[in-house]
Amino acid sequence: MASSSIIIWSILFSSVGMGFLMYGKKQRAIVPLCAGLALIVFPYFMTSVAMLVIVGIILIVIPYFIRL
Repeated sequence: MASSSIIIWSILFSSVGMGFLMYGKKQRAIVPLCAGLALIVFPYFMTSVAMLVIVGIILIVIPYFIRL
């Protein structure tokens, strides 16, 4: 994580993930809970800024389309 842009994007996606995680836990909704957990964890495994942004946006959009 040498690049400062990777660090900034990681903080942004982890913050959104924390919001999804808290919402999913409070509402007992499994999709936002899992998406939030994934948003918190996935930046540790990304080395490319482009892939980080693409995967992050996909994970943010998933709870809006999948409602259980």
